[in-house]
Parts: sequence; structure tokens; C-alpha cells
Amino acid sequence: MSTRDRGALLVLCGAIFLEGIDVAMLNVALPSIRADLGLSTGSLQWVMSAYVLGYGGFMLLGGRAADLFGRRQMFVFWLSVFLLFSGLGGFATEGWMLIVARFVTGVAAAFMTPASLSIITTGFEEGPRRNKALLFYSGTAAGGFSTGLVIGGLLASVSWRWVFFAPVVLSALILLAALTFVPKSPRPARTGRSVDLAGGLTVTAAIVLIVLGVERASHTDLTQTVLTLGAGLASLLAFLAIEARSANPLVRLGIFRSGALVRANLAGLLFAAGFFGFQFLLVLYLQELRGWSSLQTSFAMIVIGIDAILSPVLVPRLVTRFGNARLILGGLLIASLSYVLFLPVGADWTYLTMLPSLLLLGIAFALAYGPLTIVATEGVREAEQGLAGGLLYTSFQFGAALGLSATTAVNVAATTSSAPAALLDGYRAALWVPLAAALLAALISAFGVRSRTAGTVIDSDPPAADDHTAVELPTSR
Repeated sequence: MSTRDRGALLVLCGAIFLEGIDVAMLNVALPSIRADLGLSTGSLQWVMSAYVLGYGGFMLLGGRAADLFGRRQMFVFWLSVFLLFSGLGGFATEGWMLIVARFVTGVAAAFMTPASLSIITTGFEEGPRRNKALLFYSGTAAGGFSTGLVIGGLLASVSWRWVFFAPVVLSALILLAALTFVPKSPRPARTGRSVDLAGGLTVTAAIVLIVLGVERASHTDLTQTVLTLGAGLASLLAFLAIEARSANPLVRLGIFRSGALVRANLAGLLFAAGFFGFQFLLVLYLQELRGWSSLQTSFAMIVIGIDAILSPVLVPRLVTRFGNARLILGGLLIASLSYVLFLPVGADWTYLTMLPSLLLLGIAFALAYGPLTIVATEGVREAEQGLAGGLLYTSFQFGAALGLSATTAVNVAATTSSAPAALLDGYRAALWVPLAAALLAALISAFGVRSRTAGTVIDSDPPAADDHTAVELPTSR
């Protein structure tokens, strides 16, 4: 790998680290934000939901935009937007200002993240070099989230505004490095191709409405939830009808003929649902029942970040020896074991009693997350790498929203009072949601182990007539 390739990879890993640290720092700063701005619980919830809607709703459109308008161009532009609105969030004096800033920051991340992933998948040839790069990339993402929990606690103890100002500094450094190391690519010629605006609008509306409906299901009335989800499903059906008849679709439906790609996205959705649902319950247990501070909780959870070490160091060797499909299945089974061990959680558990579950979850993330990224992008032609990345990250984001909503709904329904025993009953009941999600993901992934072509996306459609217009990035191949 050349020096320029290493520099480009470090820049792209820096971007995914930035995205992870940004989300994690905000999680632990929410109580300080509520106290300073005088936000209600509903308004405070929107500080998180706004980012989820922007990120999940525009991810698929962002992935395709990278293919159509140039991956480096999209990455640099939206990184700049991320930098600007993160800083504006730190200056917010009203709740609505912060919510708007978080929404735009989420949209920026939705365009930036699949662009960075597709730069890797098109800049490194398929095989060991790309696998190693993707595993390093996924490990950095995990490291960002784990590090953000601790840094967020430290910054929030000074002022919650530093949770927004710190990413500005990191974004500026990454932006300067990107202009130096990320190879320039010509804007793809789209002669004879029109931008699928109708498809883009309907799929974005569908994802935003579905994510909104799922995310709000636990704290709004049933009628509103049904109407929101119904509108989302109607938009999704309209999108599928448009794509089926479009000469230049935003999403070529033939890409879903690959069993490996579909399995990776379904498993990724369910894995994220379990992972984020469990973390949410863990935070409630430590802070609500045990009375731990945000900083204590952050340090307790940092052990999950062991995947940041395992992903680039150990997992590439395991992929070479056992293959992606077996590692994904193994990771999902270990995640299931992690949740099982936490099911009998008690009111007086010591940290050493919790530690096996947390360590196993970090190992599970290392084994599953990187290989899922490899399988979801492997075999996809270069002109659709942004689309493949957008699909995968949309699955992760939608899974996170689904897991949080389902876990919250069960927890609320099973908690009969604010007494410690009742709170504990609610946690124990809700822990079955992450376990069910992980087991279902493992069942889906087991079919990949049985398939001789597991881990390879088969493009059954013939190449498009204008495939020569695909983004061509300079590489060291």
C-alpha cells in the first residue's frame, strides 16, 4: 500500500470516527442540554431523533449521489456541511435551533458516510487488500463510538457546548487531510442519463416516515403511529413502482437478486437493533437504577470498544481462514450469548458480573460488523458501490431505530412503577428484544454459511450501456 493510499484510508477512517464520536458524545450530554436550555422530555428526545431522521432518511440518496456526482466531491462537500452545522449546534440558545442543526448534521453524515465507504471499495481491489481496509475502517467506527462516550462525559462536565465544538476541530483537520490525500476523481459523465428525482423523493419520504413512525411508536398514540407508518409504506410502494419502470433508476432493483447482499442487509438491520437496544437498556440500568453518573457509565461501557483493536488486528486473519459468512454467524451467536448472560440482571450486580456480557458484545461486534460490510459491497460493480454502501448503512440506521423503539415499548409496558423492583422487571423483559433480534439475524446468516457463494454479490443484470461512465478513482492497483 502506497503512502497516498495509507493517507487516504486514514482520512476516511477519520471521517467514520468523527461520525461515531459525534453520536456518542451527544448521548451523554443530553441531561446537561436539558438543564441549560430548559427542554421538556419531548423536545430533548427530538435532539436525538432529528439526527436519526436526517441520517436514516437520506442515506440511500446519499449513496447514489456519490455514484452519480463523484465520490470525493460528495465527501468533501458534505464534510464541510457537517463541520458548519456541528458548530452552529454549539451556539444554540433555543431547543429548535439545536434540533435543526442536528437534522442537517444527520443529512450531511448520510451523504458523507456512503461516499467514504465507496472510495475505499473502489480504491482497493476486491480481496485481501480491500478486506483489510474495510476491517480497519469498521474498527475505527467502533473506536469512535467507544471513545466518544468517555470524551463526551468529560466535555459535558465542562459545558455541553464543547460536545458540538470539538467535532468542528476534528472535522477541519480531516477536511484539510482529505484535500491532500483523497485522490481526485472526474465528475461522472451522465450523457443520456437523467437523475431519478421522483425515485429520490419517494424513497427519502418513505425512509423518513418509517423511521419516524418506528422511533415515535413508544411515546405517541397508536393512530398517529399507524398513519405515519402507512404513509411511509405508501411512499415505499410508489418508489418501487417508479424504479421498476425507470430507464435510469436510483436503485436498480436487480441488485436485490443477490442472496448475499440481501442477507447482509437483513442481518445488519437486526444486529444493529439488538446492539443499540441493549446499550440503551444498559444505560438506563446503570443510571436509573444504580445511580451511576454519565462519566461512570461511559467508563463502564468502554470495554465494548475492544472491537476497535480486534477488527484491524485479528479479524483479517480470521476472514482469511474461516470466511466472512462463518465470522458473521459466529459474531451473531456470541452477541446472543452476551444478551443471555445479562437476562438475570440483579439490582446489586457488581461490574465484574456485568463484564462478561460487555466483553462478549465487543467481540461480537468485531466479528460481525466488518465482514457484513465486506459481504454487502463485494461483487457489486464499481458504478454502484455508493448505492451498496447506502443500502447497508440505511439498514444499520433503520435497525437501530427499530431496536430502540421496540426495546423502549417493552420496557415501558413491563414497568409498573418507579420502584427498583419494578424497574428491574422492565429491564429484564426488554432484554428479550435484543436477544430475539440477534437470534433471528443468526438464523438468516446461517443460510450464507451453507451457500458456496456466500459473501459474493452476483450481479445478474447485464452491464448498463453507459457503464463506462462509472466513477474511476486513481488507485495503486
